[in-house]
Amino acid sequence: MTVSFAQIRLPLYVMVAALASAVAATSPVSAQTAPTPELETAQQAVQRAEQADADQYAPEALAVARQTLIQAQAAHSKRDRRLALDLALRAAADADLARARSQEAVASAELQHRQNEVAELQRRLGQEARR
Repeated sequence: MTVSFAQIRLPLYVMVAALASAVAATSPVSAQTAPTPELETAQQAVQRAEQADADQYAPEALAVARQTLIQAQAAHSKRDRRLALDLALRAAADADLARARSQEAVASAELQHRQNEVAELQRRLGQEARR
């Protein structure tokens, strides 16, 4: 039996519909919702601050960084690129500040601990010299 064009149309329509749905799934709209490098950098900066115990030593700066990151993500979702970029850069800077303050607090505590040890050793040496 000879195949006519009428019999080929249905599979052709199915193939066109499948192709159209595949193209729609990979459209640039979904690519625009992917995080920008600046947003990813800000997220990483917040994570580094959290790993440096900024929650304990610099909670205000870390809270500002987190809130600014949330605002940057919201602006990105609304496709406000300029605002998202500005907020992401600010969030990264705030997170870096929180991390630096946390590291400073840890270093200051360590320094104080070492100074106390030195003072205790000097006190012991002074007592032994008097004997």
